Amino acid sequence: MDRFYSHGKLMLTGEYVVLDGAKALALPTSFGQHMTVRKTSEDTINWVSKDHSSHTWFHGTFEFRDHSFSCSSSTNTDISDRLISILNKAYTLNTKMLDLVVGTEVTTLLEFPQDWGLGSSSTLINNIATWLNINPYELLELTFGGSGYDIACASASEGITFQLIGRKPKVSQIEFDPIFKSDLYFVHLNEKQDSREGILHYRNTKSNLKTVIAEIDTITDAMIKSSDLKRFQDLIDSHEMLISRCIQLNTVKARLFPDFEGSIKSLGAWGGDFILVASASNPKSYFESKGFPTILNYDEMILNKKALQ
Repeated sequence: MDRFYSHGKLMLTGEYVVLDGAKALALPTSFGQHMTVRKTSEDTINWVSKDHSSHTWFHGTFEFRDHSFSCSSSTNTDISDRLISILNKAYTLNTKMLDLVVGTEVTTLLEFPQDWGLGSSSTLINNIATWLNINPYELLELTFGGSGYDIACASASEGITFQLIGRKPKVSQIEFDPIFKSDLYFVHLNEKQDSREGILHYRNTKSNLKTVIAEIDTITDAMIKSSDLKRFQDLIDSHEMLISRCIQLNTVKARLFPDFEGSIKSLGAWGGDFILVASASNPKSYFESKGFPTILNYDEMILNKKALQ
């Protein structure tokens, strides 16, 4: 049996403008997705997807006929169509993959709820690409699209900076372990944001980005080096205002938490998933009173490199 694993992701800086060359700070999460592949005597692919509680939420059977994959049975047509698309795109990238794929039982297991937005798609793409000896960035581009930072996080063991240089990803590992991390929290907004919709909105509203990108790059570098909570909060606030003007949307703090005494930053596409909260006092009671009970501290959410050693 072959086993594969990819980490989830969070983008701390550079959302949206990373698509146009800004330097993003991103962190792999302690939650990810497992995938196991077992050979069978059948000539099909039996696919089982399990959620973070190990409950099967999808089951399908696929076969390869006439130079493409198709589904012979499925519990969810939308999911099976997406898997067919991924497998067919993978085949265009490596036509020798059939020996690896046909006659297998594939089981995926998420470590986080699907609505958390930590990368159920990107971890799947990275696991499949590793399994089939395919460039994961190319497979992502042919399927879900996006900058590719989530693919970089999938195999990272610590924080990274991610930047597109001529559409090619430049990934650098960094040490990001702020001394004030006990004052950092991740709060879920009770809904999942569609990244593709967010990107489309950005494409339709963005203006001259040269100055914005330069300022985001500066903020990213400063956040990595920051050793003071107040300075870190100022950087968060500046980043939020820059992106707010760029995409013509109110910040999440202005929209939902205007009375909060601390700094709040959207992570990834604005409008859902997790936010980063920087607060000198524990904010859990505040967010719970507002109807947002899913609150993780920094060490619960972010991958600890030492834990891998």
